[in-house]
Amino acid sequence: MKKNEQNYLLHFGLFLVTLITTMFAGTEWTTGRMPPYEFSEMVARGLPYSLAVLFIISVHEFGHYFAARYHKVNSTLPFYIPFPPVPGFLNFGTMGAVIKTRDPMNDNIKIFDIGVAGPVAGFVATVAVLIYGFTHLPGVEYILSIHPDYFSPDYGKNGIGLIFGNSLLYSLLQHLFTTPGEFVPPMSEMYHYPFLMAGWFGLLITSMNLMPVGQLDGGHVIYGMFGSRVQEKVASVFMAFLITSGFLGVVESYFDVADAYGWAGWLFWAGVLYFAIKVKHPPVYLRFELDLKRKIIGWFAIIIFILSFIPVPFTIVIP
Repeated sequence: MKKNEQNYLLHFGLFLVTLITTMFAGTEWTTGRMPPYEFSEMVARGLPYSLAVLFIISVHEFGHYFAARYHKVNSTLPFYIPFPPVPGFLNFGTMGAVIKTRDPMNDNIKIFDIGVAGPVAGFVATVAVLIYGFTHLPGVEYILSIHPDYFSPDYGKNGIGLIFGNSLLYSLLQHLFTTPGEFVPPMSEMYHYPFLMAGWFGLLITSMNLMPVGQLDGGHVIYGMFGSRVQEKVASVFMAFLITSGFLGVVESYFDVADAYGWAGWLFWAGVLYFAIKVKHPPVYLRFELDLKRKIIGWFAIIIFILSFIPVPFTIVIP
């Protein structure tokens, strides 16, 4: 294949497979049951989540793609990454998507623009999905159709519980777009609501992409704004936070602590970052001072990371 050619069949095929796997995931989240499912049930219960997740991921990746096109950097279309349902694993149906740049990016402005465009665009899409989810909450009969005993005093006492972590932005949007007296699902039941679940997942992947490490989008942003020395210091501090939080999560799990202040999964993610993504951003040949507009966008991206970051993404409650 020539350098500028796109493998449209591969990209479209991965999109279709990811559409199917996210439909499986959406059906599992909304019904609380594992496969098999009827096709009609997957369409009715899984498709809303699937379309919302793919919308967020696509907006994010095409933000990168069009920024690359603006700078005349040759890049691929998004490669969607499907994730099939696996018993015992939390299933979001996808591990996101990536584009691949085929030309070297030899200055910090290109790196900054292409790096920041994805998470900013994806953040806007995520906020739109969450606002729609909060303004179109079904009545209490919806949760009762899934858990008829939801309001029973004994509900959930003898089963394993899953609580999703909150973020500043999720809490803020919930406060702004729901009304007093309206039934709003707690974080232990939020995943039954497809647009809230998709929006929560969008915040998770946005914040993980904006971590200021190596060649993640956040690493590109900090490197483009402040240079190598500052990026390495910020990345090192953040890695220390991840490792500390990860060890704290392990200790809390071992001693069965009720309130979670750490998450063991950050240890695994810190290992991925250190060995695969790397902590320090690779250098570029040319460096320019960013203009005011780019600096404002860069600080906005940092604020997005703070608002979206979920310190403890998941808590499993064992009776």
